[in-house]
Order: sequence, then C-alpha cells, then structure tokens
Amino acid sequence: MDKHSKPKENRKKPYIIACIPAYNEEKTIAKVILKAKKYVDKVIVCDDGSTDMTAEIAEALRAKVIRHERNMGYGAAIGSLFEKAREEDPDIMITLDADGQHNPDDIPKLIKPIIDGEADVVIGSRFLASEAEIPTYRKIGIKIINWITGAKAKKISDTQSGCRAYSKKALQLIKPVEMGMGVSTEILLKAEQNNLKIREVPIEISYGVERPSTINPLTHGLDVIFSTVKQLSIRHPLMFYGIPGTISLLVALGAGLMLIHLFNTTRYFSLPLAIITVGFGIAGAILCSTAVMLWILISIIREQERK
Repeated sequence: MDKHSKPKENRKKPYIIACIPAYNEEKTIAKVILKAKKYVDKVIVCDDGSTDMTAEIAEALRAKVIRHERNMGYGAAIGSLFEKAREEDPDIMITLDADGQHNPDDIPKLIKPIIDGEADVVIGSRFLASEAEIPTYRKIGIKIINWITGAKAKKISDTQSGCRAYSKKALQLIKPVEMGMGVSTEILLKAEQNNLKIREVPIEISYGVERPSTINPLTHGLDVIFSTVKQLSIRHPLMFYGIPGTISLLVALGAGLMLIHLFNTTRYFSLPLAIITVGFGIAGAILCSTAVMLWILISIIREQERK
C-alpha cells in the first residue's frame, strides 16, 4: 500500500498535499513534483487537456493525476484540485504553478503561518521579496489588478499569486467556480466572506522558464476584472445594481419634470430631454428590478445551503 493511502488516523500531522494545475508543461513538471515531494505527503496534478507528456510524466513520478479531456482553463483546474483535495482531507493544501516559476523550497515558509494558527490562507507574494526579475509589464498589470480588487481583498499585495497554502477550514469553505484566471480573486473574496485569516509571505519567483506564458496579459487582466465584478454583484446585488438604478431613476425624474415644465411654459417639446427621461427611466427600472430579483434568488440559495 502506498504510504499516502494509509488510513487518516495513522497519518503523521500535519498531512500536507501539493496541488499543481498543468497544461503542456512536460519540460518543467518533473522538477516541480520532485522538489515538492520533499515537503508534502502527496502531490496531485490536474492535467488540463495537455497534448504533450505532462500527465504521463506526473504519473511516472507517482503523483495523482486528474485529467480534463480538453483545456478548460486555469480556474477549472484549480476547481478540480480543490474538489479532489477535499476528498483527501488534508490539514494543509499547497498550490503551485507547473511551469517552474514557483520554487517548492518556499513551501515551509507558506505552511508556517497555518501551523502556528495565524492564518487560514497564505499567499506567496512576489512583491514582498525582490522585484528585480519581474518584467515591467507584469508589475504594472498586477498592480492595476491589485488596485481594482484590493478594497475587497484585504489589501493583498499580490492578488494573482498562484503560490498559496490553505488550511483545512479554508479548503472546506472555499469552492471556486470561475473557469479562467479570475479564480485567484474569487478565492480571496470568498475567503473574506467567510472571515478567514489571510497572510502573505515573501517568495522569489523565476520568469526564466523555458516556455513563456500562454495567457495574454490583457486577456488575463480583463478576465480578473470581469470575474471580480461578477463576484461583487452576486455578494451585494442591492448595492451593485440598486444604487446605479436609483440614480438613473432620479435622473429620469429630473429630466421628466424639466420636460413637463418647459412644455407647459413654452409649448416646446424638447426631444433631448425626452430621450434622457425615457433612456434613464428604462435603465433605472431594469437595474432596480435586476437588483431585487438577484437579491431574492441569492437569499433563497443561501437559505438552502444552510439546511
């Protein structure tokens, strides 16, 4: 029997697993797995529809491999890894990229705040260490994303880091659903929603890997922004849709009163004022009704989840 398959009660604590999303990483996956194995009890790889030998190499190194029949995206791979990790019921779960950018030797640094009871989610931040190797466009892009999402992510310096550690509590409470790169922000928002303690530790990151990123920086940024907007609209529908809806209705009301007053005093029908009244009135009605319907629907879903 494999030593990592023995009954949970016989395991030495803490039981740690490393989860690695991978897509066409045959050149780097072996090194990442072998180095990670020095610090964890089990390695799980999600092969996200690779067309090379990524999955075969991982299996040869005795990693547990989850296979996606087609490439579904980084978020889908993370979601599958979270689901599989919950079945393993570890004390700590680590996530690392498969391209060699993250150094598995940083794992002890990641897990220490969880072992010490200081955190539920630990993020390896490239901005708390040396920034010398980070390409300028990445620095700018990540800082823009951090600024957009920071207010709802407890001012994390590196919201897009894929090098993270999760406690047992975090693993049970966070269930990612985003399919793309927005999953990193989604996880932080859900951690905040569940009052989980978030910490950052400095890590070194290497961009001198053999294969460049397959994700366009602009696509990455837009994916994160749209994901954040969606998550916030789901969490606070009355505020997110209701406030602009109410403002639109007030603008429509003001324009309508001006239109009526102008017509009564001059008998002149102002087409621009009429367009503003109708346009803002329709937009306001749609936004306010959307806010109420989403609030009701989400409230029902949350009540069902509590049962």
